[in-house]
Amino acid sequence: MKAIITERYGTPDVLEFKETAKPTPKDNEVLVKIHAASLNMFDWHLLTADIFLVRLNAGFFKPKYKIPGADVAGRVEAVGKNVTQFKVGDEVYGDLAASGCGSFAEYVAVPEKALALKPVNLTFEEAAAFPMAAVTALQGLRDAGKIQAGHKVLIQGASGGVGSFAVQIAKVLGVEVTAVCSTRNMDLVRSLGADHVIDYTKEDFTKNRKQYDLILAVNGYHPITDYKDALTPKGMYVMAGGTTKQIFEAVLRGSFVSEKDGRKLGALTAQPKQADLIYLKGLAEAGKIKPVIDKRYPLSETAQALRYLGEGHARGKVILTVAS
Repeated sequence: MKAIITERYGTPDVLEFKETAKPTPKDNEVLVKIHAASLNMFDWHLLTADIFLVRLNAGFFKPKYKIPGADVAGRVEAVGKNVTQFKVGDEVYGDLAASGCGSFAEYVAVPEKALALKPVNLTFEEAAAFPMAAVTALQGLRDAGKIQAGHKVLIQGASGGVGSFAVQIAKVLGVEVTAVCSTRNMDLVRSLGADHVIDYTKEDFTKNRKQYDLILAVNGYHPITDYKDALTPKGMYVMAGGTTKQIFEAVLRGSFVSEKDGRKLGALTAQPKQADLIYLKGLAEAGKIKPVIDKRYPLSETAQALRYLGEGHARGKVILTVAS
């Protein structure tokens, strides 16, 4: 099969598109013929090791997993003898981040728990946009953020992959949404359901004296203490992405600047969960959430796609088309 191979950390220039062995599923695994994959900043960090701690889990001197890629959508081609949830021909989608990655290829063998049935009303490309970004948004809002109907939520980085899903999921959960984005993306986030939109090139929301029950920072770049004044007395700040400095600040300083019985500040570590994929499938099939797709690239142009993602200005998701 054809696949993207990485033997060392570096820029997208280190990626190779070449032939490699087609995997054989183990007893608890599903072999998926991949139709589409999508890119996340997770993939960028694993490629470049720009966050040094990446090396502790992904290989200290060189990548542990030769074929990158987490998000996947495709059709089941074979199943291991212990697989009970899927059969040959099923259309599936999932997040392989905790299963060895491998979605930047024509086939992947993956544990069945990493997959769920694809939403029937979505194309493979649309479904591939969901797994990591939508689950991160859901867990940031529902689990880490503990939002309740009627809360006021601010989403920083609302036009990106996670942010575009977060705006929609927050509205499903019954909250008032303020979206922060650039001028060119204001109409986009309004179309996704945002009640209020702040253009960060013209206004600093940490200084306008408004307060929120939850700030979900998908692209956080302010010092963590700046967010504190923008929270209600029991509000929460959840960091779900940003610069390396900001991520470390949220992880290391969040608990120290949090208040015992008041404002809480910290970082989200999202985890792939089959139950969340199933929940999102229901929302997608009900027409309550949809992906925003910025650009599509063939698998052979994965390096170009990652360069574009690394620039940090993608609107929604960047998709790799693998098979028709």
